[in-house]
Amino acid sequence: MTASARDLALATPPGRDRYVDLLRAASLGTVIAGHWLMAAVSGDGIGNLLALVPGLQVLTWGLQVMPVFFFVGGFSHALSYRSLARRSDPAASVYAAFLRARLRRLLRPTLVFVLVWAAAALAVQLAGHGGGRLTGAALRMVTQPLWFIGIYLAMVAFTPPLLKLHERHGWTAFAALAGSAALVDVLRFAFGVPYVEFLNFALVWLAVHQLGFLRADGRIRRPALLAAAGLAGAVLLVAYGPYPLSMVGMPGEKVSNMAPPTLALLAHGMWLVGAVQLLARPAAAWLDRPRVWRGVVAANGVAMTAFLWHLTAMLGVYGAQLALGLDLPAPAGAAWWAQVPVRILTASALTAGFVALFRRFEAAPAAPAAPAESRTGTAGGAGGLLAALGITLCLLGILGLSMTGLGGLLDGHSATLIAFPVTAPVAIGMALAGALLVERSAPARSVRLGS
Repeated sequence: MTASARDLALATPPGRDRYVDLLRAASLGTVIAGHWLMAAVSGDGIGNLLALVPGLQVLTWGLQVMPVFFFVGGFSHALSYRSLARRSDPAASVYAAFLRARLRRLLRPTLVFVLVWAAAALAVQLAGHGGGRLTGAALRMVTQPLWFIGIYLAMVAFTPPLLKLHERHGWTAFAALAGSAALVDVLRFAFGVPYVEFLNFALVWLAVHQLGFLRADGRIRRPALLAAAGLAGAVLLVAYGPYPLSMVGMPGEKVSNMAPPTLALLAHGMWLVGAVQLLARPAAAWLDRPRVWRGVVAANGVAMTAFLWHLTAMLGVYGAQLALGLDLPAPAGAAWWAQVPVRILTASALTAGFVALFRRFEAAPAAPAAPAESRTGTAGGAGGLLAALGITLCLLGILGLSMTGLGGLLDGHSATLIAFPVTAPVAIGMALAGALLVERSAPARSVRLGS
């Protein structure tokens, strides 16, 4: 049994920060819409609209809202960990219980998506249809958004130590992470130190995550100053530094603000966080309306499922056009733009269908806690080590799959993850094994997941 959106909305505690829930759903919705708009599919393959029309890259300064999602994650993780620590059995591993509780609703829909697509990709390749230009591109790109889930897993894993750092040093902890990210870029661009740039996959996103801790403690008191500093920094870095205009990766570019992240992307994240904080007060009254709040609750209940399947829906739209013998107009032309509203509406309908089919794997069970004697899990430090190993395997597996895609299941296609080659089957195996270890590391707990 799962609770309905109406039931969850009615049961909302009076002190819940509803704006955070709105930001979570809105940020993922914006990413989905951005992906649908940027995809430029033609008979020659799948391209990127922003690469074809460089002037549109300025739109990424509003549409690249992943920093908002990581910011919201930091806020939620701080409240959840503290809530669990207050109520935890001293003999149990708080870390293991925290990881298990935070990841259940994230990993279940993700692994279902991976297994369904892996089965479909294997069937296509066994039938000899995996080498087509469009089919091959689809099998490569459908797993690319999983990078975000891999990075998010790292944010969850690092929450306990970085939360302690925040509690001791506050804004100084954020400044240390931001300063370290800046130092990495100096070493990268000024001195050409090899591989150092990959440190910013952690430093940049952890700094944005740290802003969520600051919000949880009410310490972002001057959001306008944060927004202005971030926007000014991003503008100056792009204007006078080696950073591109686009805040998302562009095919063929020598420097990307996203992969790996740069100081410019961190400045972009700062201005976005400051901007959304400025809107918190006017949004509060709107979110008090019962109908609005029910909509936000419903959206949050399926947001991850929609994110996972939205590219599948978009590919389905283009696939249907080809199957019906309809011409695909040249991307960025007048006919292409005329079809945009129809494509987005159709992709939305298909995504809703996938959500209806797979939402059960994201839904939180509305069940009471099990009696103490029936709970399973590993107690104490052993549970923490098991959870740490599990989440490490999960994030490496998910990141590896985002890099390899599903197009080379039968020919051993691999990608380099850190310093080691990894294939899609190995990545899937790591993710599944890691999820099992996290699940077995601690007993089920009731943790405040949504705030």
